[in-house]
Amino acid sequence: MSTILLLSLMLLAYLLVAADRLAWAKAALLSLLLFALSGWWLVDRLSGNGIDAATLYHLQAGIEGAGVADFSGDLLRFAGLVLLSLLPLVLVGALRGRLAGFRRRHPGPAVTATFAALFVTAILASPLYADTKRLQRQLAPVDAERVAAEYRVPVGALAQRRNIVLIYVESLERTYLDQSVFPGLMPNLSRLAGQGLDFRDIASPEGSGWTIAGIVASMCGVPLTTARGDENSLGRMREFLPSAHCLGDYLRTQGYRNVFLGGADAGFAAKGNFLERHGFDEVRDLDHYRTLDIAPEHFSNWGLHDDVLLEDAFDTFMALSASGTPFLLSTLTMDTHHPAGHLPAACRDERYESPLGEIGLLHAIKCSDRLVSRLVERIRASPHGDDTVIVIASDHLAMPNDLSHVLEDMRRENLLLFLAPGLEPRQLTVAGSVLDTGATLLSLLDPGQDALGFGRSLLAPAASAGASAAALAGDGSGFAPYLAYARELWTGGDVRTLRVDGNQVRIGLQHVKPPVMIEYDPDWSLGSITMEDAPRQFGIDDPANVRAYVDRCTAFDDSTLRGEWCALLVDAHDNRKLFAGADLQRGVRVDTKLEAAAGPRPRPRRAVWLGAESAVVSGEYQLRLRPREWPSHAFWLEAIASDGRVVAREWIRPDERDLSQPIRLRIGVDQGIDDLEFRAWLDWAEFMELDSLAMVRTGARSRS
Repeated sequence: MSTILLLSLMLLAYLLVAADRLAWAKAALLSLLLFALSGWWLVDRLSGNGIDAATLYHLQAGIEGAGVADFSGDLLRFAGLVLLSLLPLVLVGALRGRLAGFRRRHPGPAVTATFAALFVTAILASPLYADTKRLQRQLAPVDAERVAAEYRVPVGALAQRRNIVLIYVESLERTYLDQSVFPGLMPNLSRLAGQGLDFRDIASPEGSGWTIAGIVASMCGVPLTTARGDENSLGRMREFLPSAHCLGDYLRTQGYRNVFLGGADAGFAAKGNFLERHGFDEVRDLDHYRTLDIAPEHFSNWGLHDDVLLEDAFDTFMALSASGTPFLLSTLTMDTHHPAGHLPAACRDERYESPLGEIGLLHAIKCSDRLVSRLVERIRASPHGDDTVIVIASDHLAMPNDLSHVLEDMRRENLLLFLAPGLEPRQLTVAGSVLDTGATLLSLLDPGQDALGFGRSLLAPAASAGASAAALAGDGSGFAPYLAYARELWTGGDVRTLRVDGNQVRIGLQHVKPPVMIEYDPDWSLGSITMEDAPRQFGIDDPANVRAYVDRCTAFDDSTLRGEWCALLVDAHDNRKLFAGADLQRGVRVDTKLEAAAGPRPRPRRAVWLGAESAVVSGEYQLRLRPREWPSHAFWLEAIASDGRVVAREWIRPDERDLSQPIRLRIGVDQGIDDLEFRAWLDWAEFMELDSLAMVRTGARSRS
C-alpha cells in the first residue's frame, strides 16, 4: 500500500469522526472504498498482477474446477478485511452524539470539502485506479490492421513428421534453476537443459500469464484476450477463438493424432473447449481419471497428482507410438501450483533442505523435477525415442506463492527446453516470449516453417522482431495492436450478417446463446458483444452506429408472435426495424438502411424464472400462480421443457384481470418431461415475486 494511500485513509477516518453533516454517507463511501481495496488484495494474491486480463478472463470463464481450498488462508484474511471495511459505519454509529463539541470546532462545510478531496486522492493513489487505467489502455480501440500481415498460418507439408511430446509444467519457471539461490533444487532438469536447446529470457507478455493463456499463446502464437466487449461467461460462446489457426489445427492436417492429458478439470477456464476446437482428438481430464480405479489419495484439491498423470503419459506415449501414426502428446502437471504446491504419493519422502526454511513448495518443485525428468528419460530410452521431439515448458511464470519474497529479486524467466536426437546442445539467450514456442517447435521439424500466428522461431535470424519485441519494449503500447487482432479472432468471418442457427445466433464464425446485444462502430467493425444484463444495456444509451438485440420474439412482441427468434436493430438516429422468423434464419445484414420510426424505442423483455416441476408424466395440467405484486406491464407466461420446447404460453394483461385471482395456465404434456420450467417475460426493470405456485393435474392425455 502506497504511503499516499495509507495517509489518505488515516485522514479520512479522522475527518469521519469530525463529520457532522452527511456522516453516514461519508462512512458508507469510506467502507465501500475499503471493501474495494480488500477485493483488490484478494485478486492480487491470486493473480500476482492485480486486476488484469486474467481477472477479466476468469470473470467470464468462471472458476468452476479451481482448487479453491488451496487458498483458504487468503480467503479467511479477505473475510477479515471485509469486516474491517465496515469499521467506518461502526464508528459513526458508536460515536454519534458524543463528539458534538469536537465537531463544533471543525466547521461542517470545511470538513466535507476536505473529506471529498482526500477521498479522490485515495482513489487516485490506489492500485484500483492504476489497474483501471492499465485495462483501459489495453482495451482501447486500436487499429489491428497494421499488424494483420504479421499473422502467419503454417501451410504445406512438414519436412519431418516426428512425434512430439509437449510437457507443460505448472508455474515451474526457469528461475528455480538458479544454483546460487536454489542449489540442488532441480538437478535433473538442470542436466537435461545441458543436453538440449535451452532458451533464456523467455517472457510472458500480456495475455499469456496464466495457464490457459500460456497454452493458447504457445500453441497459437497469439495472446489470449476476452471476446470483444463480452461481459458474461464464455460458456455462452460455442467456439473458442474460431479464427485462430493453432499448432493442433496444423498438425491434424499433417496426419497427426493429438492427445492432451491433464489432471485438473478441463472445464476450468474453458481449457477443454479450446483443445477440442483446435485439433485435439482426445482430452483426458479429472472426470476421465475419476472413472478409473484410482485411490482417493492420488487426488488433491485441483485434481489428479502428477505421479499418476505422468505414468499415464508414458503409457499413452507407448500406445500412440505403436500405432504408427505421428502424434502430439501434450500434458499439463499440477502439483507445483501456487501457493504451496502438493506432494503426490511417489514423493512423500522428497525433501529439500534450504536455508530459506521449511517451505512445502520447494519439496513439490524437487518432486516435479524428479517426475518430469523420469518421464523424459523413459521416452528417450524407449524404442521410439529416436523419432520424438520433447518440449518442456512452464505454462507461465509463478504466481504469488510461498517463495514470492525470494523470486521478486531474481531474474524471472520461463522454462523452454527442446530435446531431440541429433539436436546440438546449446543455451540461447533470446529476447523472446511464450508466443514463439509453437513456431520454434515447427522449425525443428521443418526449417521452412518458422512462424505460427504472431510467434516466430527463436532460431530464426529475425526472431527479435514482431509481437514479442513489441511486448517487451517500453510500456507495452506497441503490443496493443496484437491484442486487438487477437480479440477479433473470437468472431472472424462476416460479422455484418446475423443469422439464427438452432438456438444460437451466428456472428461471423462465432455462435452465441441469446439474449445478446451486438454493437458496430461507424466503420462496421464489431464494437462489442454484450451478454450480461443485455436487455438493460440495450436501452440505457444511444448507439454510435447500429446496435442489434437478438432474443426470443417474446422479448418484443405482444399478444401475437411473429416467430420464435427476433432481432431488433437500432441506429444512431433511432431508425429501427424488427426482423423475425425466416429472415433471421436466412441472415440479416446490419448495414442495410433502417426504417424511420415514430414513438419510443421498444424495451426488450427478459425471461424471469418463476419455478419448476420435475418428472412430469403425460397428461393435462393447470399451473396456478399468485403474484405478490403484479407487474405494471403486460407479459408472456411460459412453460418450457428441459429440451427447450415451449409446452404452453399465454399473454397476460394485468389491466384486464381481477388481480385478486391467481393466474391459470393450461399445460398439455404428450410425453414425459424430465424438468418443466416456468418463466415470465417481464420488462427489464420489473420483477415478480410469488405468494404461491402450484401445478395441478386435471386429466389424463393419450400419447400421440
